[in-house]
Amino acid sequence: MSKSTSKATVKSKSQRKHSPQQMPVVEEPVIAKPTTRIVAIIYDGMLILALLFLVGTMLTVIGTLLTMETGTESSQAQSLPTWYQNFVMTPSFILTLVGFYGIFWRRGGQTLGMQTWRLKTVNNAGHLLTWGQSFKRILAASLMPLLFGIIGSLIGGSRAILLTSAFLGLIFNYVFCLFNRRGLAVQDMLSNSITLKMPKQQHEGLWRGFKNRKQPKSSQENAQK
Repeated sequence: MSKSTSKATVKSKSQRKHSPQQMPVVEEPVIAKPTTRIVAIIYDGMLILALLFLVGTMLTVIGTLLTMETGTESSQAQSLPTWYQNFVMTPSFILTLVGFYGIFWRRGGQTLGMQTWRLKTVNNAGHLLTWGQSFKRILAASLMPLLFGIIGSLIGGSRAILLTSAFLGLIFNYVFCLFNRRGLAVQDMLSNSITLKMPKQQHEGLWRGFKNRKQPKSSQENAQK
């Protein structure tokens, strides 16, 4: 083997040793798929139902004490006044729903269910939603269930048909994603906001993170050098 060949071999080996590591490919957020968004809603729905049940129980007790005479027998049972149900309980349920999503969207763009599936809701500029934008998005998401519910009430009129129609309206919001070129839902278009699928984040282990916190900055810099 000639000297030039041996020098080239050694040089290529040294370059291979000292060559910088290949940079990892950085993923970018993409528009969330409808199936993932529905699963996140189911996760959040469990917590929302618990909150609504708690609010409903408290309002029922308060309404019973304020508007009705309590009895001792089942035959004396009464229902809450219609005005109390329509003007006190219903707005309270709506405020609970708005508060739930508004607080999470305002703080980090993610509810608990959305965090599980790495979803994040932002406006078209990429910023977190304001209270006004959150309320607008909730109204936009409720539009199709409301229209479907009205159609169901006109067709049958029973509560089962009404709830089924409203549920189909909710599903329609996300089926619409399949026919939209960008994959947007109805509420995305009407509220000028969007739900994104965030990339995975690599987290350091608990033990390594604990060591890095205890290690002084000077020693960390020396280790990096």
